[in-house]
Amino acid sequence: MDMTAVKQRVEAGDPAAMGATWDGEGTNFALYSAFAERVELCLFDDEGRETLRVDLPEYTNEIWHGYLPGVGPGTLYGYRVHGPYDPEHGHRFNPNKLLADPYAKALWGDFDWDPAHYGYDLDSEEGDLSFSTLDSGPVTPKCVVALPEMFNFESDEKPRVPWSQTLIYETHVRGMTQREPLIPEELRGTFDGLGHPATVEYIKSLGVTSVELLPVQFFVDDPFLVAKGLRNYWGYNTLGFFAPKRRYLGPKGMLGFRDMVRAFHDAGIEVILDVVYNHTAEGNEMGPTLAFRGIDNRSYYRLMPDEPRYYINDTGTGNTLNIINPRVLQMVMDSLRYWATDMHVDGFRFDLGTILGREVHGFDPHGGFFDAINQDPVLSRVKLIGEPWDIGPGGYQVGGFPPGWAEWNDKYRDTVRDFWRGEPGMLGDFAARLTGSGDVYDLRGRRAWSSVNFVTAHDGFTLADLVSYNEKHNEANGEDNRDGHDHNRSYNHGAEGPTDDPEILALRERQKRNFLATLFLSHGTPMLLGGDEFGRTQHGNNNAYCQDNELSWVDWEGVDDDGAQLLDFVRRLIALRRAQPLFRRDSFRDGMEVHWMTPDGTEMSIDDWGNPGNAIQVRLTRPDLVAAEEWHDVVLAFNACADPIRFVLPERDRPWTVEIDTDIEHHEKISLKGGGAGIELTGRSVVLFV
Repeated sequence: MDMTAVKQRVEAGDPAAMGATWDGEGTNFALYSAFAERVELCLFDDEGRETLRVDLPEYTNEIWHGYLPGVGPGTLYGYRVHGPYDPEHGHRFNPNKLLADPYAKALWGDFDWDPAHYGYDLDSEEGDLSFSTLDSGPVTPKCVVALPEMFNFESDEKPRVPWSQTLIYETHVRGMTQREPLIPEELRGTFDGLGHPATVEYIKSLGVTSVELLPVQFFVDDPFLVAKGLRNYWGYNTLGFFAPKRRYLGPKGMLGFRDMVRAFHDAGIEVILDVVYNHTAEGNEMGPTLAFRGIDNRSYYRLMPDEPRYYINDTGTGNTLNIINPRVLQMVMDSLRYWATDMHVDGFRFDLGTILGREVHGFDPHGGFFDAINQDPVLSRVKLIGEPWDIGPGGYQVGGFPPGWAEWNDKYRDTVRDFWRGEPGMLGDFAARLTGSGDVYDLRGRRAWSSVNFVTAHDGFTLADLVSYNEKHNEANGEDNRDGHDHNRSYNHGAEGPTDDPEILALRERQKRNFLATLFLSHGTPMLLGGDEFGRTQHGNNNAYCQDNELSWVDWEGVDDDGAQLLDFVRRLIALRRAQPLFRRDSFRDGMEVHWMTPDGTEMSIDDWGNPGNAIQVRLTRPDLVAAEEWHDVVLAFNACADPIRFVLPERDRPWTVEIDTDIEHHEKISLKGGGAGIELTGRSVVLFV
């Protein structure tokens, strides 16, 4: 390509086509910056060497834009943005820094951390007030002009699983497949590997309906981790909201993502992405200048009103994306719509989602972001899950999201953990969580599925570790075990970590089954952490965000007899839930009758609810369920006490049958009359009577 000719032929282009858009003859470039004085587009050859700089010639509605005939797909590019370098007034323009296009759909190369990435001189006594003249172009990934309509989804149909039937499996692209012996080595850790028949068939065999993937949008390995020989594993450090992480691209490149989505859809399984629109990888004022900071710091970030040199840090990561700005909100919406429409994903889980609802005065369920989602013809119809908290003022918003949203319910996690570890006085909270947390979600027409119930998630202990450790063991993270949660509501049952004691091991296995039975028999939307179904361990590390190694990867060959038995138990629970509407209610007004009883079969009194012992039974009835295969009358009996307790069941004409007992060697399909001598429940066990 004759770069001189290209430079001479630059045209005005279209400000509405954000990013780099090829039309078959050339490429339109458009970049939002309200305070820039000049924008240079830089083109590079296939080796990453800069070959051309050209000014974007037009500035319309705060969009810098230009059209370059002859420039097509595969071209590498980036921006250098000119303007004031005045940190004390919120401006950090520095044209010595090559910047990523916020709308780039692919990036080429990886970050090799270098002083040139910083807008200031790292050695200066002035700190971030100094100005760096180092050129970051040679050490910065380049954006790639993407080929439009490269993904053919014509034959793909989304499963569109109703919320009330949804069962979520949270997993990691790399961790799920890196050690899977049935997957070819070159595909492991990639989208190609996750979409491999071995992976898809396994997930389908569990019976779950939806996979929720930890972040796959382009993220950066934090420099402090790289210095310690670690890297960001979870991916909550986004730089590009349209581009995938190159680490997850296999031999097919981006087509591997398409094929993965299609493979899951063909199996009837949805794909939900965990997305991070609350902050970026650029950190606080001492962080690098990689994209947004150098494009328009005042517009893309929320700054301290009286000291715009500093960032509002409601995320705890150094900066907060400024969703209040209409163009930033547009970028987020365009990104979500791209993944939902072009990439065919079925929904999103929003990390620190409270940030997205923050207006100037604080969190607002009627704020601009929620209103934009609600009226969008595409996004209003996909699954939307909020993580309803951040560290800012008023940041805890469980139950505060608008109708139509589901939320991670940490009240469920904490209550169920406390109940099974024997914390006294949990009966009232446990009853509320088991029946869909109506005290939180039964308002404004919200449904029982609004509560995403989980006992474990990527952040924290795995299920096996929850019942094996009293304390976190994060030494491998290199922070002297200071990182991660200190209050885990866990219990090791007599030994910290691995043990040969058969009684402790048996109790731990039963507790795993107790947690899983509670999870899948509760109303709401259950979420299972990948690997918990067979007892995956992280050896007590409850913050494995930087452990891209065997500590975090699923060990498929290490599943022992106990793990296989647990896996069968999980499959049975999921099949039961899918078959029985009694456990997957949609509405709080579905006619279900709920009766809470003491172990001796009497109705719970006010005094009983204050009982410190965690033993209770509940009868669920749905007279409208008349199909022969559908249960309409069940009793769930919970004994979280250490000692056995005799339970007396409600009297009825037909006998009760034990369908599930988490003390798996205790009862085997026995039948008994209600209202009689009752049945003894092992200490720390659950029994389902039908």
